[in-house]
Amino acid sequence: MDKTNAMRILDQKKIPYLTHEYPHDGDLCVIGTDVARLLNQDPNKVFKTLVTTYNNHYYVCVIPVASELDLKKAASYFKVKSLDMVHVKDLLGITGYIRGGCSPIGMKKTFDTIVDESILKYDSIIFSGGKIGLQIEMKPKDLERVIKVRFLNIIREG
Repeated sequence: MDKTNAMRILDQKKIPYLTHEYPHDGDLCVIGTDVARLLNQDPNKVFKTLVTTYNNHYYVCVIPVASELDLKKAASYFKVKSLDMVHVKDLLGITGYIRGGCSPIGMKKTFDTIVDESILKYDSIIFSGGKIGLQIEMKPKDLERVIKVRFLNIIREG
């Protein structure tokens, strides 16, 4: 398996992780809940990375795959008026990753990042390893050793 940026960074920092591969059809994105099912994992411990924008600045939110981001809560935490999702066509240029393969680790630049606090309930969490078909599993608190992150409630309730 070729190493992704995320894997190289974790290796450099000597942070333990596991990789999981899942079947996919070329560049077709697999829905996060399908990824959890393919990996036989609880969808609440499989996380997706969402990139948002306000006034030409970018902000990253990491939430469980079955949840929806509360843009108002996230904007409040980022101290901006509002947030919009980044258009899929712009994702590669901004992060270096494509939709379905966007990892919170190893983006082109460092962006302010909030991870939903539900992540702290788990001994290990799973998120994109940097390409479609690859997931990384690691301890949630180890994210703080790799990226500047805050753990806050950013998912839409009910």
